[in-house]
Amino acid sequence: MAKRSLQASPPGIQQAKRSFSLKGWTQENLAAEVNLKTRQPIWRFFTGQPVDRQIFMEICTILDLEWREVATNPPAEFPEPGRIPEISDFDINNLVSQIRTQRQDAIQYQCGVLQLIDINHPVSLDDIYVDVNILKEIPSQTQLKISEFQSLRSADLNRIDLGVAIQKGVPGVEAVTAHRKLIVLGKPGVGKTTFLKHLAIQCSKGQFSPDHVPVFITLREFAAESRLNSEMTLMSYIQQSFVYSGVTQSLALETLLQSGRVLLLLDGLDEIPSQDNSLMLREIRKFTDLYHRNMFVLSCRTASKKFRLGGFTDVEIADFTQEQITIFSKKWFVALTEGSVEFAEGQANQFIQKLDLPENWQFRQLVATPLFLHLACWVFQGQGQFPIKRADFYRRGLDLLLGTWDESKGVERESPYRDFLLPQKLKMLSQLAAVTFENAEFFFEQETIEHYICLYLQDLETQPQDPEELQVKSQAILRSVEAQHGLLIERARGIYSFSTLVFLEYLTARKIVANHNLRGLERPLGDLVSHIGDPHWREIIMLTASMLHSADSLVLLMKQQIDEFVVDDPYLQEFLVWASQKSKTIPPMPKLATTRAFYLSLAKTPHRLINFALANTLEQGILLDAAMEHLLTTVNTDPRPDFAYIEECAKEITSIMVMVGDPSLYKSLQILRDRLPPTVQTKDQLNHWWEMHYQQWAAALRNAIGQHRDINHAWKFSPEQEQSLQYYYNANQLLVDCLNSTCDVTPAIRQEIEATLLLPQQEMEDREWEGS
Repeated sequence: MAKRSLQASPPGIQQAKRSFSLKGWTQENLAAEVNLKTRQPIWRFFTGQPVDRQIFMEICTILDLEWREVATNPPAEFPEPGRIPEISDFDINNLVSQIRTQRQDAIQYQCGVLQLIDINHPVSLDDIYVDVNILKEIPSQTQLKISEFQSLRSADLNRIDLGVAIQKGVPGVEAVTAHRKLIVLGKPGVGKTTFLKHLAIQCSKGQFSPDHVPVFITLREFAAESRLNSEMTLMSYIQQSFVYSGVTQSLALETLLQSGRVLLLLDGLDEIPSQDNSLMLREIRKFTDLYHRNMFVLSCRTASKKFRLGGFTDVEIADFTQEQITIFSKKWFVALTEGSVEFAEGQANQFIQKLDLPENWQFRQLVATPLFLHLACWVFQGQGQFPIKRADFYRRGLDLLLGTWDESKGVERESPYRDFLLPQKLKMLSQLAAVTFENAEFFFEQETIEHYICLYLQDLETQPQDPEELQVKSQAILRSVEAQHGLLIERARGIYSFSTLVFLEYLTARKIVANHNLRGLERPLGDLVSHIGDPHWREIIMLTASMLHSADSLVLLMKQQIDEFVVDDPYLQEFLVWASQKSKTIPPMPKLATTRAFYLSLAKTPHRLINFALANTLEQGILLDAAMEHLLTTVNTDPRPDFAYIEECAKEITSIMVMVGDPSLYKSLQILRDRLPPTVQTKDQLNHWWEMHYQQWAAALRNAIGQHRDINHAWKFSPEQEQSLQYYYNANQLLVDCLNSTCDVTPAIRQEIEATLLLPQQEMEDREWEGS
């Protein structure tokens, strides 16, 4: 059996000392070159004591010595590093198969299960894994100008994720196959570790790279072992894992490495403690250079990569596509739902269907990574729906990114703001979110966000700080927030944004709530309400309402702002009076505001600006008017002579007559229906009727409906009034949505707002007079 240690002979020591003297180094210098943290192995080498074989050989290499000439009784049965063992292809293939079989249980134990957040038992990786896609171009390394992001600022930012990747990914296995040395980058929770574990399991089973033996190493654990044992090298660490898994052949690992038959998976380059970074990187460089014929895959968070490894290609894991989200969701529910597979699949289908609903677009932004998709599935499984109070879900997600995720894996990271507790981190991020959102800086240059961080740090300090020190600290904090939490992301070189619009909006709302709660200040709510007509602020207003202990002040300010917007326009007030009077002609309804909303929607404008969303409780009278409105819309579209159109008009009039209770209107509609030409006529007869009678018939229909139902007003609004009316209706819709959400509003205030919703100013003043 080959010795695991070597010692220098007296002549070899003299030869080594001469070479060492020519270098002009100290023993500490030589220890650093060999990637050792202490000089003890160097001292042992020069005093002729046993030294780990790999370290002994590296010392000789650095001193330009032939290790066999230095060692006492050098063994002949193992090859030198870099020299391919004399072994036939048949023998090496047998060795690969044998070692892979011997290590299969160890790889399965190490990589075959996952411990998911909030799940109290391990989950099989195969049961839940979804193939990932790889981006060949790293977005943060592209050279773009801030002006190239301007189009996204004016886009519908309520519906998109900031910085959606436009390049198409390739399957992860394809990327690994194409590059023997690969660094897989990715943001927190995107699935880097799971991907490497999947590769290890597949290789162990012979389903991926069957001519290799997989070795999976968690780099933070290797760093910890190396810290305890200064002689621990990557080679000895792997050898140790071979021994633990039952591989007793002394030359097996060396033979595999020399033959290029190892798939080495190094996970978590970003998780190595900072004090070990230099040593670990030197060790990885030396090992991968020495055994360059093997396959190497390293994982690292995107923003943590501050180095280059020779010969390695950088790629990045892409967010999940819609197809991947669907596959993962189905696997998740089948793996983690008690009961039959059919029941689990039913839950998965419900989850996917509800996720696709328009009101759940915020959740669709977040679940593009496996971490948040798992969290969404877990919440949905427990509640049977997505959280009504979205703010609680967002806070849970931020807790994960700001600490819980690393804690669950046993990762301790150093940070320039390590003294900050979770509330303090949230406070800083909330301030950054609020100032960038208020300035419409959805994308910002590095100098801008560093300036905002400096301002925050200045507010914390009781004593003035040196501007240069503040600048250095703000740069470090920015990198830390990006690397550790993934909440700020470098979209291109020097250009940043928040990772998702959801977190940007939530943190902005959190800042507003915090300012309001500080001594009961009302100004933050007043400033917020000033944005009530801006659709980009809609979600922030909704979140703020749900996060306040009492939303009374906010909804009252919203109602006041909405009413004041149209109070000085007599024509718009006349329009509101008409809608109010018309609503009173309908049989009693639970809320008169519902009918007012309906008739505002029904009004004729050059462009149908508003819809029936507010009028969500329809009764017989409103249904009748809605049917008439549809008929009038059909008639007013200037149709061409067509038998299908004539037949459709006749059917609509017949349907309306069933609902009509007024004999006079019923008779008028009957006469107009009977005046339509029969569909058995020829095309020429229809064209003749159309030219001679259609316009008169359509005018008579409009006149009959206008006389009996008063819904065919030709309101003529100026462009400014149309804009005001759009603002007024949308703002009322937002107010109603807040009232219908989880916000805390007292019954009396809720009742008063609902009673005065969409009322003209005069009627509101009359109500106040009657109540006084």
